[in-house]
Amino acid sequence: MATSMYQNSVPTIKRVITNLIAVLEKGAAHAEAKKIDPSVFVNARLYPDMFPLVKQIQIAADVSRIGCARLAQVEPPKAEDNEKTFPEMIERLKSTIGYLDTLKPAQIDGAEERTVTWTAQEKTHSMPGMNYLHWRILPNVFFHCATAYNILRHNGVEVGKTDFLGKLTA
Repeated sequence: MATSMYQNSVPTIKRVITNLIAVLEKGAAHAEAKKIDPSVFVNARLYPDMFPLVKQIQIAADVSRIGCARLAQVEPPKAEDNEKTFPEMIERLKSTIGYLDTLKPAQIDGAEERTVTWTAQEKTHSMPGMNYLHWRILPNVFFHCATAYNILRHNGVEVGKTDFLGKLTA
């Protein structure tokens, strides 16, 4: 049985975002336990030319929300990039999940061949929905979620692969 575009997008993204929320909660607890100013983590980066943790969270949320909205051919809600704390970053991700919960399978299923067009870095791009999902949305969501995880891990937060992947459920 083939899986649908909806099943390939929304549940997968919700899972990785939910797992990232748990990682951020561990980061906040670590900062509190070690008496480290949480802004140290919020602004931490893996390398000087990479975005800090907060921007990784914002981009993961944006790609999730905007990408799925494009597949569904609806306008996504706008988000301000004003998060400065762990609770604010967590709320941004929870809000993203809340938005994804509003999307119905009928809105996204059938988007495989539908052309998705977007502008990035002042260039307009177009591709079929299936390619957009598998070549743009999912890789970007996973990249920014993994980078956020790695920033916290690099800074001493005790998280492991299971925290990123989440518990197996069947």
